[in-house]
Parts: sequence; structure tokens; C-alpha cells
Amino acid sequence: MSTFDHVGLIHNINESLATFRKAQPEAMRGFAQLAQASMAEGAISAKHKELIALAIGVSQHCSGCIGFHVKALLKLGATRAELEEMLAVSVYMGGGPSLMYAAEALKAWDTMAEVHVA
Repeated sequence: MSTFDHVGLIHNINESLATFRKAQPEAMRGFAQLAQASMAEGAISAKHKELIALAIGVSQHCSGCIGFHVKALLKLGATRAELEEMLAVSVYMGGGPSLMYAAEALKAWDTMAEVHVA
């Protein structure tokens, strides 16, 4: 089972990127605008877009992506059943390596859901 501290990981990533944001403000603003435009409600709901983003994070083996997108999914009211179905598709498409990161996503969900509800 994953021993990642996704809450701490998100904090550390944000902290580490602080100097990069100062050094490259235009690039970071551009990335933020791309993220905001891509994830906005449209023909596909924001929740479904976050599920897609998390599926890509799982398939690309990105722990930071898992943390950020699980956090967003909880804020958007996604259910564990929706998460589990998306992870099943991720494992189908990505095989064993995606299964390992699916376990990490489930652990992140359980950990962050406790914090989110509290």
C-alpha cells in the first residue's frame, strides 16, 4: 500500500514552485490560465474533467497529479464509486503499473476524504 503523504506532497510541490513562480511569472500564469480554461464546466462537467485528469495522472505515474486531482475531486463532490470505476478503466488501459498508482490514488482518496469531511 502506498505510504505517500499526498497532503504533504501537495504542500511541498507548491512550496518548491514558489521560487519558480517568481522567476517565471508569465509561464506560470499561462499554465494557470490553461488549467482554468481546460477544467471549466462545458460540454463535459468539471468533475468528469477531473476524473480524466486523475486517470492521466495514474497512467503517467505522477504522484503530484494524483494528490492535486484527488483533492479537486473531493471538492467537486465526486464519490468513491466514481473514483473506483475510473481507476478500473485506468488499469485496463495501463496494466500493472497503473494498478500500482491506482492503489496510491485510493490511499490519497481515503486520507484526504477524512480531512475534507472534518
